[in-house]
Amino acid sequence: MNQYITGTAIKELREQSKMTQLQLAEILGVSEKTVSKWETMRGLPDITLLEPISDAFGISVPELISGYQIKNANVSANMMRSKLLW
Repeated sequence: MNQYITGTAIKELREQSKMTQLQLAEILGVSEKTVSKWETMRGLPDITLLEPISDAFGISVPELISGYQIKNANVSANMMRSKLLW
């Protein structure tokens, strides 16, 4: 896990969600100072917090760790074209 990517991703996702550091901290049960440390690359979230952080932003843990959001706008069309073989 690259702390620069993760810290930047957390900050960008938080800002996109129009959430303050305090609001995110309250959701996760940590201090506002802890969120600040992640975003300024002075620390990393505990591994047990990766799923709750991801849930708070509606993304997957791999997306959080990599810093890249996976978007597949064509999921339903892909499913409709799929042929099930029995």
